Amino acid sequence: MKPSVCPWGALPASLSSVCPPTGSPVRPVLRLLPLPLCIAFSLHAHAADDPPNWGLCPVQDVVKPFVEAQATPEGIHIDNTDQSTDIEGDALSGTEANPVFQGNVTMRRGDQFMGADQITFDKEADRYTAEGSIRYQGSGLRMVADRAEGNQGSETHVIHDLDYQLLSRRGNGGADSVTLAGELGTLRGATYSTCPPDARQWELRARQIDIDTEEGMAVARGATLRVGKVPVLYMPWFMFPTDERRRTGLLFPSISNSSRNGFDYRQPIYLNLAPNYDVTLNPRLMTSRGVQMGAQFRYLVEGGQGVLEGTYMPDDDLRDRDRSLIRYQAYQNLTPHWQARANLNWISDSRYYEDFSNSLDGLSQTSAYSAIGVYGRGQGWNAGVTADHWQLADFTLTEAALPFSRLPRAYVNWEQRLAGVLVGGIGAEAVRFQHESFDAGSRIDLKPWISLPLEGNSWFLRPTAAYRYTGYSLDEGARAPGGSSSPSRGQSILSLDAGLFFDRDTTVKGKHYLQTIEPRLFYLNVPYADQSDMPQFDTQPLTFSWGQLFRDNRYSGADRQADAHQLTLAVSTRMIRQSDGRERFSASLGQIRYFDESRVRLPGEPITEKGRSAWVADANYAPTDRWTIGASYQWDPKFSRTDLASVRARYLLPDDGVFNVGYRYRRSLLEQVDVAFLYPISASWSVVGRYYHSLYDDKAMETMAGVQWDSCCVAVRLVGRRYVHNRAGDLSNALMFEIELKGLGSAGQDTRRALRRSILGYNRDDLYLVPPQTATGQPTPPDSAADTLP
Repeated sequence: MKPSVCPWGALPASLSSVCPPTGSPVRPVLRLLPLPLCIAFSLHAHAADDPPNWGLCPVQDVVKPFVEAQATPEGIHIDNTDQSTDIEGDALSGTEANPVFQGNVTMRRGDQFMGADQITFDKEADRYTAEGSIRYQGSGLRMVADRAEGNQGSETHVIHDLDYQLLSRRGNGGADSVTLAGELGTLRGATYSTCPPDARQWELRARQIDIDTEEGMAVARGATLRVGKVPVLYMPWFMFPTDERRRTGLLFPSISNSSRNGFDYRQPIYLNLAPNYDVTLNPRLMTSRGVQMGAQFRYLVEGGQGVLEGTYMPDDDLRDRDRSLIRYQAYQNLTPHWQARANLNWISDSRYYEDFSNSLDGLSQTSAYSAIGVYGRGQGWNAGVTADHWQLADFTLTEAALPFSRLPRAYVNWEQRLAGVLVGGIGAEAVRFQHESFDAGSRIDLKPWISLPLEGNSWFLRPTAAYRYTGYSLDEGARAPGGSSSPSRGQSILSLDAGLFFDRDTTVKGKHYLQTIEPRLFYLNVPYADQSDMPQFDTQPLTFSWGQLFRDNRYSGADRQADAHQLTLAVSTRMIRQSDGRERFSASLGQIRYFDESRVRLPGEPITEKGRSAWVADANYAPTDRWTIGASYQWDPKFSRTDLASVRARYLLPDDGVFNVGYRYRRSLLEQVDVAFLYPISASWSVVGRYYHSLYDDKAMETMAGVQWDSCCVAVRLVGRRYVHNRAGDLSNALMFEIELKGLGSAGQDTRRALRRSILGYNRDDLYLVPPQTATGQPTPPDSAADTLP
């Protein structure tokens, strides 16, 4: 029997809608009891950019699913506000004043479900009592309880002895009781953890939590954090939010220790000023240096957003002076095709990046770069009006080493199909250069071009003709001795790019591959033009590489256009697995044949003589889906010497382990070896390490070793690090310790970020996010093992 009639008239108004006449079906609008288990939601650590690793924590139902409850399809949101409620049970008894639903009583409202063995209503007292196997599911929560009671008139409800499980997050716990009175609530004897009940590695307990759901805030009293059975943190009173609204308060601190900074403590303070802007204060104590104050202001407006941040440290003991930084990054959409962008940076002194960075990145920054401008892009065109400025960030250099600032710069690039198959375009730029140490001037650069691209399924032919004009208006100090204040240059540029594609199906060890051979020719002819009276504002020689074999200028910028009469001969081959399109092997070889000596060169640049360039070779090989090996090599036949050599290899160990090794050599500049690994000893234990050494000057750049333990809901990492912290090559020591309570937060230094920076593949997803040529110069492997090529 499933009675759903209302023989005694209307139920209490707060429980139902107006009841239809006797004998008609009932669809009361029942307000199913909300259960704001705020301790779970508010103390959850939001880390969308680096979420916890739940690999050792298989999903399990702490509170078993209810057969009667209907799961809401994933991605579907149901608004329960205007939904009516169905009440069903095996029997309906009692009186008109005291109806009793008995036996498998269920109540449904939208995606909410409540079940009980018996529900009794007292219409005169406006009270109800639910007893026996109380089950509730809704709003991302599933819970069971022994008993529930309440007064609908005063909107007070009490739930006794409950256990709950969060459905959208890994979290579970219980409470002795929950009392709800309108928008106010109190939890007594509440617990929360992301660990399963039979392996409670950490748990948060609170004697009492008072909740205000309208304000979205709660106050916990007598809260204790336990790791295992040991209480590690006791908070007699603290206030916290109960929903996703941003609120003013303290964020998780960061604690570390190093030989340079001493004990290092950061305590972020968040200020929610408005729905579309906020401020985060970042006071920082370094016992060996002093106190630093930092702040970050963020705003969000229609079509744009921005971040303004800065730091100030009075009388830094490391340098015995005040230190500060200001940074502003923003963009604003102006039209569908135009956007304003800003990236402004200012530092108080040339050692700021070195002293406030804990990685080699701080040593690699020789300048603070700022740029602001309006940028446009459309079909076949892009343009911009910008300004940029450089500030010295390397105390070993002088202002004279800084690039010229461009204040302002305007440019446009346009490309359009012309008659038939002809394609034409123009690149134009006008710049005013400035420098604190030198006189400068203005430059205009125009490069119209026309091309006839022809191609088929197995070939391409692209002849291109261009003309480049560059003219100046120079200040007196920027002129060459006896030179003009308005030098100019005009040169024609003719090129022909041609290639063929040969491919065949082949089988290796029963696996089907597509093998290709791709020869390519690139002819370039640029007549000589005297450029000795032209300044050098923003032009430098490009590093010789595979890409430069097919460029029409070996310089960046417009101050020099190299003369050329040369032919590039190159060939590439690939082996592509047909089952998934993965490139298992690739190799490229190329060289430039110079028919004439190049007469255009910068001061100190070697002459490009008639003859042959260095051979450029590159190869990548994946013997299995776990192994990838790559190498690059440049050999100069004229001097019988190696100009560049690079070897890199990566092996993906089972259980997310990784081993990287690399060797890099560039003649007269560097010779380095880099070894990094994450080696799993067991499902929980692993060791990490890196050794980065410069053979050129026989100096260790960074040494790192550590151990980490990972479990279902707790991770602990201990890492020791020795690294170069200044340009003098001095070494600093640091000991980093972090304990992560998954789903709650972490204490200690952010070791995961440091390990991800040092060990490519520490987070396996990084192998797919970083372009292969940026990471290791080789294709990205999947996780599974596969066949091996001979």
